[in-house]
Amino acid sequence: MPSPGKSSPAKTGSRPNSHRLTPASRASFARVANKIKMGKKLEKGLKEKNASAVSQDEENPNKTPEPYSCTGNFQADFTELCRRNSMTYIPPIIPRARPPTVMGHTESGKPDKGKGKAPQAPVEPDPDPEQDLDGEGIEAPPKTFTMKDKFEYFRPSVQVEMENFDKPDTVTEIYIRGWKIVEPIMEIFKQCWPKMAKLHTINLWNCGLSGEVITILASTITEIPEMRNLVLDGNTVVEENWHELMGEESPIQNLSLRHCGITDKGAEQIGQALGSTKRCNTKLISLNLSGNRITDVGAEHIALGLRMNRNLMSLSLASNFIGDKGASKIAEILSRFPLTHEEVVERRKHFSEKDFPERNKSPPGSRRDGSKDRPASVRSQSHMDKDKKGSKASAKKKDPKGKDAKEEEKHDKTKKKEKEDKTLTKKASIAADTKGTKGKGKGKDKTKQAAQEVEDLSGGEVVNPLTDVADFIDGQLWVSGNRVLINLNLSRNKIAESGMNNLLKAMQYQTTILMDNKSGGTGLMRIALLKNKISQEHEVMRKLNDIMLHKDPYYKQPPQTPDGQSTT
Repeated sequence: MPSPGKSSPAKTGSRPNSHRLTPASRASFARVANKIKMGKKLEKGLKEKNASAVSQDEENPNKTPEPYSCTGNFQADFTELCRRNSMTYIPPIIPRARPPTVMGHTESGKPDKGKGKAPQAPVEPDPDPEQDLDGEGIEAPPKTFTMKDKFEYFRPSVQVEMENFDKPDTVTEIYIRGWKIVEPIMEIFKQCWPKMAKLHTINLWNCGLSGEVITILASTITEIPEMRNLVLDGNTVVEENWHELMGEESPIQNLSLRHCGITDKGAEQIGQALGSTKRCNTKLISLNLSGNRITDVGAEHIALGLRMNRNLMSLSLASNFIGDKGASKIAEILSRFPLTHEEVVERRKHFSEKDFPERNKSPPGSRRDGSKDRPASVRSQSHMDKDKKGSKASAKKKDPKGKDAKEEEKHDKTKKKEKEDKTLTKKASIAADTKGTKGKGKGKDKTKQAAQEVEDLSGGEVVNPLTDVADFIDGQLWVSGNRVLINLNLSRNKIAESGMNNLLKAMQYQTTILMDNKSGGTGLMRIALLKNKISQEHEVMRKLNDIMLHKDPYYKQPPQTPDGQSTT
């Protein structure tokens, strides 16, 4: 036994002694050891390099990433751009809710004929209704809607309509409800929307839009290839720069600005965007301005825009503060009105450009009149021509009736005769085409056919009212009013007997002039005047309703008895 103060010797293992290895073995072991050391050093160096790269990225968080190119997939593009803008919450893109469809029927309510012969699956019996503790049946939840948590329901989202829900690049309509759209979000939309080839409708309801956002939106819609409908109801903008959405390059055909707090200031700008002597909007078909704060002053500005506009077909000014003055101004535009001095000047410019298109153009290399490089004989001849023109101008001034007015009246008569001949020829061809198809077409087909006929009569060109036939009355040129507008809503305003009487005269004038010539349009076909400062039983209202009743495209004439009398 070992003594307590001494330690026992350590036991040696079974490892072979180094003196037993041959020199070749020792050399191979050395090479392997060196390789292992080099591998560990290389791995350590790579780790340190990666760590340094990560630390550099962390040190430069503001490093600008590569620009993102949108693909037309709205969900992917919007999500990626929001992530790059470091948004804390990204609104989801969800399909717009639709009413449930009945089994075996399409969305239009008609039976699905294509699948009627397919074998029907066996109908499973309804499960037994659940019962409460008292043994009474528990009513099942309705199937016409789905339940959501209130916080989930009001959370911001973007609702979309798609042609094919399996293809994310077929978004056609976008709906945003009740959450504020600020400039950064609109800048993201500005990048996404122009790449969407099928987008045609944007609806931003109560989104707290500002003047800057409206400016961005106005520049965005011009780049969307199929854009047609824009609804911005419930957005009160202090700047009231709505006219930017109606610029010359705007593709909008239907614009709704209901309950946007538009005052006479905004109405003036909208009227100027509709039309003036210099330019007019040629795309907008429907404009809804109901529920705003437009008075007689704003209505007059909109009426001035309708003087030159021959494209707008539907206008709603319901639920405003328009009185007799505003209604009378609108009635004047619908009947006939005298041209102002500025409009007469523009009218003569149009005629001169049409009759002499090359008058102000000189061939390349030619010398202008009065040039010093021209021969003396030519210059003297030009001075003689100027003197003759001056004498003619003085003669015109002495003429009490005005030779210009006579020539212009003669030109108008010639043009009127050509227009009537063209209209009669078109009517004859239309009657010949429709004689064999009487009773086969429906109301919508007739409306499309009528629209096509109007387009054919106008030659597909934009109608300029300044070049229309004019009458010289009391030293002024009077032209026919706007007959392209077919729907007007003035309900819930402050129009009394005087304004209604002027509207009645305008409708009587349109009815009379349409008997002779329909090439300029059909005139008003529907007018809404409910809840104004005049009773519907008033004589003026009865006459107005009688005139408009037969012009309404939805009016159905009561059936007649064999004696030719109406049954009602």
